[in-house]
Amino acid sequence: MKKVLVSSFLACAVSLPGLAFTSIAQTAPAPAGQTPAAPAGQGSAPQCPPMPDAEYKAYTDANSQTQPQAKAAAIESYLTAFPNSCVKSQMLQVLMATYSQFDAAKTLATADKILQLEPNNLQALYAETLLRRQNAESLTDAAAKQSGFDEAAADAQKGLQAPKPAGMSDADYQKLKATAYPAFYSAIGYDALLKKDSPTAIDAYKKELAIVPPDATKTPGTVLQDIFYLGEAYYQANPPDLLNCTFYASRAVAYAPENFKAQFSPIAKYCYKKYHGADDGYDAIMSAATANLNPPEGLFASIKPAPTPADIVNQVIQSTPDLGTLAVSDKEFILQNGTPDQAEKVWDTVKDKSVQIPDALVIASTPTQVQVAVSDDAKASKTADFTFNMKPQDEAKTAAERKQQAAIEAATAVGQTVTLQGTYDSYTPKPIMITMKDGEVVLPKAATKPTPRAPAHHAPARKR
Repeated sequence: MKKVLVSSFLACAVSLPGLAFTSIAQTAPAPAGQTPAAPAGQGSAPQCPPMPDAEYKAYTDANSQTQPQAKAAAIESYLTAFPNSCVKSQMLQVLMATYSQFDAAKTLATADKILQLEPNNLQALYAETLLRRQNAESLTDAAAKQSGFDEAAADAQKGLQAPKPAGMSDADYQKLKATAYPAFYSAIGYDALLKKDSPTAIDAYKKELAIVPPDATKTPGTVLQDIFYLGEAYYQANPPDLLNCTFYASRAVAYAPENFKAQFSPIAKYCYKKYHGADDGYDAIMSAATANLNPPEGLFASIKPAPTPADIVNQVIQSTPDLGTLAVSDKEFILQNGTPDQAEKVWDTVKDKSVQIPDALVIASTPTQVQVAVSDDAKASKTADFTFNMKPQDEAKTAAERKQQAAIEAATAVGQTVTLQGTYDSYTPKPIMITMKDGEVVLPKAATKPTPRAPAHHAPARKR
């Protein structure tokens, strides 16, 4: 009979793409009749009763393996042969750490088994958070994808509430928290952002930034991406916090790789221009965001807000003799923000008139109705501001008609940019929705190839 001591956790990095969590180190089993002390810094740990020789041999054989695949197989065999082992929880944690080196699916499955035994196991909750989020990223079904992110966020919430693992030293616990907590806050923030829960997203991302190393906020990776998401969360707030949106999106731009700068920069500049009304002064924000993780005191007070919507409407109407010449987005702005009298003057210039609107972003689509975002604001928030009630379509009978119908369906798929034609019918100002009747999709004209010219034939020169 042999005695073993259930070991505690040591900070030991384990590599797997997208996953790095603290593992455990085993305490060497003691000879019969002896009780080994816990490793330095780990505190006390519960002692198991003496193992039968057969179990002890399987246990030591499994722990002595050095090749990850062989070690995992040996631990699985041990747990199958001795399902009620005193060291079952310990061995599952070793197994999770071992699988994390080469098999994400089995890492997650093992984490599930650990949580069945220990619902508050911090390492297992960390692994579950990372792997469930990683799995959700790969899904294409929107509902399943959101469900996966919800599960990751739920595991993260449990991880933040989990107590310190028994027997772990304070130093090792702090190392584990420094690794796991940013991932927990990141998962919670992203899940909330997708559901447009801005307060929760902002709170989570701010807590993440408060505990990560400063260099992580300047290095391409999850933290820098989350700084950009924090800017988006401020933009999604009700009402939008445009200055914080500008600052954090600009911080992401400052340290992002070149190919991501082009993705991050538009929202940073959009939020600034939306607040200030113009681009001037943006360089000062960019400099401050480059030098500071959070907005320095007094920065926002130095930025003058743009004129109010009422100011803009008055200025546009006073400076435009013919309101019918205004751009579609300007007319929409007045319909939404002007007085009833001002809105009516603009509506009179378009009612019952047929127009063609290019570059409309499809938000929702059915065969009888297409909702699109037309203005810059609507496109930025992916919110429909035009509804086209489509003309009834005859049943496609010929091959050419079926081909055209398929092209229309493809052109009006959600997320596509399309040109639509219709007649102004009605509108509601808040939220703005302009309804068009007799809607039609304007498909791009197929490029016509020039008819090849026949090669010229020249009669041979006659000899004289």
